[in-house]
Formats: sequence, C-alpha cells, structure tokens
Amino acid sequence: MVIFNILILSVAIFIVSKVLPGIRIKSFLTAIIVAIVYSIINFLTGWLLVVLTLPFIIITFGLFKFVINAFLLWLTDKLIEDFEIKGVFTTFIAAFLITIVDSLIKWIL
Repeated sequence: MVIFNILILSVAIFIVSKVLPGIRIKSFLTAIIVAIVYSIINFLTGWLLVVLTLPFIIITFGLFKFVINAFLLWLTDKLIEDFEIKGVFTTFIAAFLITIVDSLIKWIL
C-alpha cells in the first residue's frame, strides 16, 4: 500500500512539474525519488510541524497545512539535485496542485 501511495504521489509530482513552468524535474525516476524523500521528511517532521502550528491550522480551517506542505516541498527541493522549484510563489502553487492531483488520483482509484 505504501508503494502504491508513493507511485501516486510520483505521478502527481510529475504532472505538476509538466504543467507549472517554474518546476524542473529530470525524469519520472526523479519524481519517484522526490516522492520518497518528501514522504520520509513528512513522516519524520510533518507531525511535529502540525502539532506546533495547530492553532494556525484551526484558525485557518486547515489551510495552513498548505504552508507546511510548501515548506516540506521546499526542503525536498534543497535535498535533491535533479528537482528544482524557482521561487516561493511557485513552491506554494506546486504544493497546492500536488495535494489536489494526489487526492484526485487516490479518489479515482
């Protein structure tokens, strides 16, 4: 099940990288690596960020979670050489689109 979720996230990352001009990704294999690294970072630190920012998440009705996702995506960008996001605004849009596409694909399948 975890491998299936990683593949779905990889497809979402790959699709968003083709749609958004500020994202450069080398290949689909790089998208898989990005999905794995993002998932590991999310597993290790995502819960802590959610707990620390819980008041903001409650006040914004969960929308602050996109800020956390953008931060995790930015961190992934800094760790992987073949994956590049240009600009903070592009990072926020990419995090939003990846979340939407990932949810859509999981909903369809």
